[in-house]
Amino acid sequence: MSATIIDGKAFAARLRAQVATAVAGLKAEHGLTPGLAVVLVGTDPASEVYVRNKALQTVEVGMHSVEHRLAADTTQGSLLALIEALNVDAAIHGILVQLPLPPHLDASPVLDAIDPAKDADGFHMTNVGRLAMGRPAIVPCTPLGCLMLLRAQHGSLAGLHAVVVGRSNIVGKPMAQLLLGADCTVTIAHSRTRDLGALCRSADILVAAVGRAEMVTADMVKPGATVIDVGINRVERDGRMRLVGDVDFAGVSGVAGAITPVPGGVGPMTIACLLANTLTACCRAHGLPEPVGLTA
Repeated sequence: MSATIIDGKAFAARLRAQVATAVAGLKAEHGLTPGLAVVLVGTDPASEVYVRNKALQTVEVGMHSVEHRLAADTTQGSLLALIEALNVDAAIHGILVQLPLPPHLDASPVLDAIDPAKDADGFHMTNVGRLAMGRPAIVPCTPLGCLMLLRAQHGSLAGLHAVVVGRSNIVGKPMAQLLLGADCTVTIAHSRTRDLGALCRSADILVAAVGRAEMVTADMVKPGATVIDVGINRVERDGRMRLVGDVDFAGVSGVAGAITPVPGGVGPMTIACLLANTLTACCRAHGLPEPVGLTA
């Protein structure tokens, strides 16, 4: 068996095109331009690249892009004051604070200070609670992207057994909630799970989000299962640093029915879903119909 490769890069390009069309419609019909503000504290190289890509893609789909680059020694009070200013800025519909923050800053009150209606990352406790209760919410971008890829692969997910390996607030927990909302039977596995291999082999859908390079091997995968690899790990191979996922792609590709590659799988979906979330937030703020297919 050779698994179907789920092309997240191509799917994300289509999603961005859909967002761009909707943004153009908002401008033409209502004179509205969705605005996304990204806040970066410090000079973490990976965060700087990610923020730069976000800004480029925001502009490409016709949105208003604002960047706030703050010094690494920015105080908690200064950061909270900036968020409050963005909360009341009518031109801004989505706010994202790039994580991780420098060690002296506490991320929890920062994320909680963002207006839930502008919480483009979907991390505010209000959105977390609404997602858990099955109510309309802004959903974390990476799990939303995974759900979109799964629906494109399967259509209906009802009745499928999904195993999510990882219980983070950013991916694992919201991914499980989204899969429950799609009528899957869901199991969450983690570092204390007994006989992880046997549990994974029971999954029709296996989502790996633990941050351990190539942890999921071929003997842990049910033949024909769909495998979503959320991991991004840097490892040294042949004297070069390479990106690999949480899944042994070469081995698992011979067992799975479909699999996301790293890079080019889930990764491109994250920014595309951030743009979709900002568009959704803009529509909700102005009482307008939301574009179909951009939310959970």
